[in-house]
Amino acid sequence: MASSVVPPSSFFCKTSKSDLGFSAFPKSSQVSAHRCQRESISRKIVSVMTPQQAERKPSTTGSVKTGMTMTEKILARAAEKSHLVPGDNVWVNVDVLMTHDVCGPGAFGIFKREFGENAKVWDREKIVVIPDHYIFTSDERANRNVDILRDFCTDQNIKYFYDITDRGNFRANPDYKGVCHVALPQEGHCRPGEVLLGTDSHTCTAGAFGEFATGIGNTDAGFVLGTGKILLKVPPTLRFVMDGEMPDYLLAKDLILQIIGEISVAGATYKTMEFVGTTVESLNIEERMTLCNMVVEAGGKNGVIPPDATTFKYLGSRTSVPYEPVHSDGNASYLSEYRFDVSELEPIVAKPHSPDNRALARECKDVKIDRVYIGSCTGGKTEDFMAAAKLFVAAGKKVKAPTFLVPATQKVWMDLYTIPVPGSGGKTCAQIFEEAGCDTPTSPSCGACIGGPLDTYARLNEPQVCVSTTNRNFPGRMGHKEGQIYLASPYTAAASALTGFVTDPREFLQ
Repeated sequence: MASSVVPPSSFFCKTSKSDLGFSAFPKSSQVSAHRCQRESISRKIVSVMTPQQAERKPSTTGSVKTGMTMTEKILARAAEKSHLVPGDNVWVNVDVLMTHDVCGPGAFGIFKREFGENAKVWDREKIVVIPDHYIFTSDERANRNVDILRDFCTDQNIKYFYDITDRGNFRANPDYKGVCHVALPQEGHCRPGEVLLGTDSHTCTAGAFGEFATGIGNTDAGFVLGTGKILLKVPPTLRFVMDGEMPDYLLAKDLILQIIGEISVAGATYKTMEFVGTTVESLNIEERMTLCNMVVEAGGKNGVIPPDATTFKYLGSRTSVPYEPVHSDGNASYLSEYRFDVSELEPIVAKPHSPDNRALARECKDVKIDRVYIGSCTGGKTEDFMAAAKLFVAAGKKVKAPTFLVPATQKVWMDLYTIPVPGSGGKTCAQIFEEAGCDTPTSPSCGACIGGPLDTYARLNEPQVCVSTTNRNFPGRMGHKEGQIYLASPYTAAASALTGFVTDPREFLQ
């Protein structure tokens, strides 16, 4: 079934007993309201099926020798088990635990309450602390959170604490990085085959490196701090096969918005989303990070991409820690499989107020906008700004809507001022953004993606309409509860900035 040819005009879901409880289109009223629209968008580009290999046959001799998915293999290694299946509950050894200024104080407090005021963490070199959310603000409580991180890391002698002391000039802080999900791989903390946990839902971003990465709560983090272990249920895997040549006007953000629109914000609840296919193999590492970053917007437990030469090249200069890559077996069992012909896709947006409220960008051309926001762990990486700059170069116009630029990390900020944009005659992103009339790139952090204190840069303090490269568009997500957020790729965001309306980037790229 996995290799079956699906008629290009069809969309269907084939189910079996192993699929009970899973539907390609869940019956929530919100999702049902958009069913007709989804079906029209889906036609010609996606098929859904339950692979035949999902039916397990007993071994005739010896122990059962069923294949395992990537996630099952990683958790089996971490649990010191020879074999795992979905639904198994196992104690897992953690390779890396990450926390930041929002959740760190709570996790540290729980650790001290449960293990004792003078207790020491299980491994000071496997804990990464990255302040990034509420940094460049005068809010005293937000600033106090960073102080609590500093006190704990000093007391515990935590090796990887990326501190900031001078908020007036981030460049005066050589240790400060920025957004945790982008800083983690940049600093070499993401490695194939490992288990990475973080007190942030978008920790799943690291699955782009072929590891099991997921978000946990403060209570679990407090336990991990003291023991280095966590109890996990092995998730079943949904397989997303994306083949075809990626059109010049599409980015990974379009792919993941298409997928979330397909399965809904609950379609992957406590499931692994595994991304494979020729299109995925062609993506650079930062685009793969975008894919995995938003699996949580579909309810996913984790996202994962098979490690390959692209992965190993990226890691080559960033880590000297040995790692063991794993890949899914050919006879691994999947709950369901989705197949996409990427060459048929068009630029996508997610309309307010849900990441699965999918529409074609061209269908929203009459939506007038007030601002554009390019940033966050999803859309604030170097490649995201490169894409926006390339569109500005192709258009040769100035923006009509205020355009705010928030680099994810200090390294990304430096890239904007040093790396020439292809086809620009040697100009950097920063030069191109200035010529286009954008705001000057600001200090790296999560910025207004999560709203934050009132003085947060580019926060929606009024009920405005914003096209954003971030990951969530729920009411109040970027500030004002009546704000309207359209999630989009950097191409679509840049195109919209030039017109003042939600705009299909093909207007400028073709």
